[in-house]
Amino acid sequence: MIKLIPAVLAAALAASISPSAQAHDAAARDSGQVKNVVLVHGAFADGSGWRPVYDELTARGYRVSIVQNPLTSLADDVKATQRVLDRQDGPTILVGHSWGGTVITEAGVHDKVAGLVYVSALAPDAGETTAQQYAGFAPTPEFVIETGSDGYGFISPAKFKAGFAHDTSDADAAFLRDSQVPINMSVFGTKLTQAAWRTKPSWAVIATEDKAFDQAMLIHMAERIQARITKVAASHAVFMTQPKVVADTIDRAAKEARRSTK
Repeated sequence: MIKLIPAVLAAALAASISPSAQAHDAAARDSGQVKNVVLVHGAFADGSGWRPVYDELTARGYRVSIVQNPLTSLADDVKATQRVLDRQDGPTILVGHSWGGTVITEAGVHDKVAGLVYVSALAPDAGETTAQQYAGFAPTPEFVIETGSDGYGFISPAKFKAGFAHDTSDADAAFLRDSQVPINMSVFGTKLTQAAWRTKPSWAVIATEDKAFDQAMLIHMAERIQARITKVAASHAVFMTQPKVVADTIDRAAKEARRSTK
């Protein structure tokens, strides 16, 4: 009989706690609370650059997934993003850096996406190409792309730190330079068929020392999509050098997107 007492107490305790825990989980689901984040990298990089932002967000309790874009076509990158979105267990903030902004614009119509965050990112409209976004804005002489005979481009090694990551250490810039993922340059001429920012709330982080884009271009795109804008002194590698600012913006998006969906 004595041996049964711990088991009986454990069962009684579980019975008393379980309904409350279940009610809490149900309340979180019913509130539309956004706890999932999907990060989409841009051209010439891979998902590992998101590690500082990942660490910030997971420490705050977010479930973070990182897309590995093949950078072979817009369709391929969108499919890679959709696969990750399909695996989310609830509403999600979808984040894109640079070319990743084009990807999230197309992929963000997914029904699990509650909001979009553009991190020094492109934001075309449906029927537009990415290349069109550059028209009428100043050139970026420090951001030099070398395109091979197969149509894939790398950032010039000699210009990499100045153009992509001037505020990183020499060692980090060298690693980014030497681990580049080339992009099929034809992607910039592909027309989008969707513009998720037309139906989903958007936020933008603009790196004010970004040498990949004219500042006026970044501001124009962010204002056109009516994004809530945060500016920070950083290079194009803002996801590495200012992870707290980027994470703060994603956190804000998650909270505000939740309120807008109630």
